[in-house]
Order: sequence, then structure tokens, then C-alpha cells
Amino acid sequence: MSLQDASMIRHLFFLFLFFGSSALHSQVDSLSQLQKSQDSTLTLKEDRKEKKEARTISIKDYLIISQDRDTTFVDTTLTIQKEYKYNFLRRDDFELMPFSNLGQPYNSLAEELRDNWLYPRIGATAKHFNYKEAENVLYYNVPTPMTELFFKTTLEQGQLLDALLTLNTSQRLNLSVFHRGFRSLGKYQFDQAESSNFVATFNYLTKNGKYQIRGHIAAQNLDTEENGGLSNREQFESGNEEFLDRARADVLFSSSSNTLADNRVLGKRYFLDHQVNLFGASNDSLQPKSRLSIGHVFSYETRFYQFLQNNAATAFGTDPAPFEVPIDDKANLKTMYNQVFATFANKTLGKITANINYYTYDYFFNSILIRDDGQIDNRLNGEEINFGGKYENTLGRISLSGEFSLNISGDLSGTLFNGRAAYRINDNNSVFGSIHASSKMPNFNTLLYQSDYQNFNWQNNTVFEKEDIKSIAFGWSSKLLGTLTASYDVIDNYTYFASTASEEDIANGEERAFVRPFQSQGTIDYLKVKWAKEFRWRRWALMNTVMYQNVSQEENVLNVPQLVTRNTLYFSKEVFKKAMYLQTGVTFRYFTAYNTNAYHPLLGEFYVQNREEFGGFPMIDFFINAKIRQTRVYLKAEHLNTVWSKNYDYYAAPDYPYRDFVIRFGLVWNFFS
Repeated sequence: MSLQDASMIRHLFFLFLFFGSSALHSQVDSLSQLQKSQDSTLTLKEDRKEKKEARTISIKDYLIISQDRDTTFVDTTLTIQKEYKYNFLRRDDFELMPFSNLGQPYNSLAEELRDNWLYPRIGATAKHFNYKEAENVLYYNVPTPMTELFFKTTLEQGQLLDALLTLNTSQRLNLSVFHRGFRSLGKYQFDQAESSNFVATFNYLTKNGKYQIRGHIAAQNLDTEENGGLSNREQFESGNEEFLDRARADVLFSSSSNTLADNRVLGKRYFLDHQVNLFGASNDSLQPKSRLSIGHVFSYETRFYQFLQNNAATAFGTDPAPFEVPIDDKANLKTMYNQVFATFANKTLGKITANINYYTYDYFFNSILIRDDGQIDNRLNGEEINFGGKYENTLGRISLSGEFSLNISGDLSGTLFNGRAAYRINDNNSVFGSIHASSKMPNFNTLLYQSDYQNFNWQNNTVFEKEDIKSIAFGWSSKLLGTLTASYDVIDNYTYFASTASEEDIANGEERAFVRPFQSQGTIDYLKVKWAKEFRWRRWALMNTVMYQNVSQEENVLNVPQLVTRNTLYFSKEVFKKAMYLQTGVTFRYFTAYNTNAYHPLLGEFYVQNREEFGGFPMIDFFINAKIRQTRVYLKAEHLNTVWSKNYDYYAAPDYPYRDFVIRFGLVWNFFS
């Protein structure tokens, strides 16, 4: 370890102590001395008409409500799962492989093919990991105002800060505002990423409980520089000290080659969901045996994906020459979704919902392209009408749920069916099984695309067929043996991007110039099995997550590693007279080598390549985390093994390395008032 790294560790250690001591003496007034235990309660006194009335509030009264109305509460504990979620995405990224910089794409170590959204999305899937779809937005129901701050250092210049404020103006009206401000320069040249995500929500319930409404407004802007990856891998792999300063490594798109590139995703959405109970209000003191309600869901969203480059790059093809320079490719999508539904709930029969959906779309470019081989339109627009239903019920230890949707008119959507059954054997064991079947058209950028580069213009909406996915899954959760889940998917008309470049084209560095969308002609069988179990001994714990995958296919178009594992050995203890809860340990991650998908910066997509295998290298992280009241402080040394290992073979995708050793810290801080 260099003197610079040692100095950095010392400074970060003092910062860690500073944040810990600051947090230890703060929050005295937070929620009137909220106790360390999640189940502890407190008393707040309010003046009402000059009389003081006491009421008891616990942490479990601070509710978080998902789009599907699943409800949890604010969790200020420090667990190993919190460590796994303390990242840019704020969710467990076990099945993802990040690029070197934050805000850049993630390569997939596994596929999740069961999507309940019936309609094509805009595409550019590699650029949407940080985009909040409507189903990702959370709503809140809190007794007093609550603030959550999430901070984490980035790579080189920049910051990552999430700020959430939620409050209630009355017991029935709750508001929240969320904003993410992010910027990271990155270690390599022209690799900067930045974003702004703003979401404001509200939810309201009338006094008699007959009418409820919720909605949100979202405005998001994701902007990243694209350097095209390394132009000379030898500079990275050799370990030459000159290039250990990664800013010295040559990249494909740079100012020296006059091919600077940038892409951007911008979206705005207005969402409303409201319903009225015709009889059986939800807050009756005596719950009614039956309830009937009708409701309406509305969503209007505009979104565009744009690729900009100041000059033509040979990597994307310059023969024939681009139509225009500088390059400015922009795909636009406007959608409007309306759903009218009726729900009947009965204690015996369960909850039955019927709905009809009306969806309009307008996906367009600014011009029509006329070529010798035909015309490429500038627009796909139309209307989709679907009829569907849902069912939920709990019968003793058995819970059942299902949903379906059938296409009435329109060319994009097809059918969807989900069914799930779960059985709680006892307090320590439960099992579940599910089935899924869906049919819909692939994303819009596979059906129609236009670019100033002549090689990236196609129209497939009359050629491509609907993707058909059928799957079955089961799971077993045991306190003694852990959690085991398995899924088996059968996919027809699988849609993917691949290059048709010849060996000569590849040797000339033009593999990406011939990338286009394709549909598999054969059936793909995909098996995924995952096991997770934590072993504990006194203050020590070993958390294991292992995933096995197997793909049977005629063409090698769905490539995943056979084995992925993550193992964390950690130690936990209360220190400073139980004023601080400390957690420290080591995480080992590994996945077997496989034909890793390559990244295409113009399309914002990954494409299939079967020439090279990547993977088979370990990734070791060391962490120290602490909790003081409602504050969690995190300090991590990422990819620690590169300090002593001189094997520079760790790639996230061809030409895109994974990050080197780096120390980062941050915190999550909840305020209650």
C-alpha cells in the first residue's frame, strides 16, 4: 500500500470518528428520544385547545407504501442486508457487475425475464438503472415529519446525496419530496456521470374512509460521458506504474481524437391513482364483511434518449459517411395510461379486481429516412386496450394471488398471467410456488431506430414477433437451512443485440459499427437456482449467497456465468456502553468466466459477443459500519485484493475495466420531529 493510501486511511478513520461522535451527541430532540430498539415507544405531547393530550408513537408508525400497496415501516437497524444495499442503486446488486464509475451501466450476471409491464419501453436499457419507473416510487404515511439523508463519496470529484422529506399536514394527508443529486468524475478520462432525480408524492384519505387518492410527479435527468472504453488494453493489463494513474490510459473517444461523446436520458411523469368505496369504508370501527370500490389510475410520461458526438468515430462506421456531423441521435416516447377498475373484497372469498386498460403511445424521430432498400418511418404510434383482473386471498396458512391481462386491440401487447401460492408450514418454514406467462413486443429501439450514423437505422415492427416467456418458480424458506429459490424459464423469440462484423472489421476496431437487433429462432431454456443462508456463532456471522445457472439454447445469445457467489464474514458488537453498534467484516465475491456481453455507447445497450470470456477473478471488500441512534455510518475498502494482486484482468465488459482499490465512506441519517 502506498503512503498516499495510508494517509487516506488515517484521514478517513478520523472522519469516521468525527461522524460517530457528532451523531452520538445529536438527535437529542429527534422524535423525543426515540429508543434504540425498533419496538420501543415514546410519548409526544401536543397542545390541542390548550389541553395536553399524550399519544404513543413507535417507529412502526412510520409507514412506507409501495405501488402495489405493500406496506413496511422505516428501518433504522444495521444489518448485513443494509450493507449490501448501501450502494448507488440502494438495492442488493448481487446479480449485477458495475462499471468503474458510479452512474455508468451495470452488466448482468443473471437475467430477470418476468416483467409485468405489458408494453414496450423506450430501450437504452443500460442507461436506466438509475431511472425511477412508476412502480419504483414509494409513498409515506407518518405521524410526524421525517427526514432521511443518504450520502456516499464518489470516485474522484463529485458527490452522491439522496434527501427525503415526508410529513403530514393532517392524519389523512401525507406528502413527500425526494431528490437525488449525483456527480462523479471517475478514474478514467471522459467518464463523468451525473444525474438529478426529483419525485414528489402525496396520498390522502377522507375522514369517512370512502375516498382515497395518491399521486406523484417525477422529473429525471441522467447525463453521462461516453469514452468508448480502453483503446489499448495492454496499458491496463500490464500493471505499468505510469498507467496505474488511470487518467493516463488511452480511451476510444477523447479530445485528442476529436470524438467526444455523451448520452442522456430525460423523463417527466404525472401519476394519479384514486378510488372510492361504494360500501364498506376501510376505516370502519367494525370491519365490514364485504367491500366494493371503483377506481381510476392515470399516468402521462414523456421521455427521450439522446446520443451526442462532436465528430464521426470509425468505431461506429464512417463508410458510408454519417448523414450529419456533429452526431445528434434522439429517440422520443410519449405515453398515456388509463385504467378503470372495480374491486370486491370479502373475508371469505378474498379480493377480486377487474380492470380495463387504455394505453396510447407515440415513439418518434424527427425525420423519415428514404434509402435504396426502402423507407424507414419516423414514428410508431397507436392505442392498446386490455382487459384484466387480479385475485388475492388468505386461507389459514395458505395465501393465493394471481393476475391476468388479455389484449383486446392493438399491436404491441399480448397476454399476461401470474399465479402464486404460499404455504406457511410453521413459524420456521414456508414454501411458495409461482407460474408466469407473457407475450408482448420487444422494446421500441429494437422495432425502430434512426441515427446520423448510417449503420444504425432499422425498422422491424412488421418483422419481429412477440416475445413469449413461460416460467415456473418455487422457493423454500427455512430458519435452519436458509432460503432456496429456483426458477425455470422457456423463452421464444428472444430479442437481443449482436454484431455482424467480420474478422477483418473486428481487427479494424469496427465490431460495434455492425450491431443490430435480432430475434432468436430457437427456444431458450434458462434455469436459475439461488441459496442464501447466514450462520452465526456468538458475535460472528457468515452470510452466504450462491447462485447456479444453466442455459440450453441453439444459439449462444443468452450468456450468464454458471456460478456466482458472495460470502461475508463479519463481527458485530455494541460498544461505548452500548451507545454504538459496530459491525466489521470482509466480503468475497466471485463469478465464473463467461462470454460477457459488450457495451454499445451509441445505443445505450449491451450486445452479445462470443469471442472472449471474462470473469473468474475474486473481489474482496473490507468494511466497518456503525450505528449511533438513527444514524448508520459506513466505511469500505473496495476491491482490496488489488493492493497485493498484480493480475489486472478484471473487466466488467470488453474494454471496460471494473474499479481498482478505493476507499469510500458515507452515512444514512434519519431525523424524526
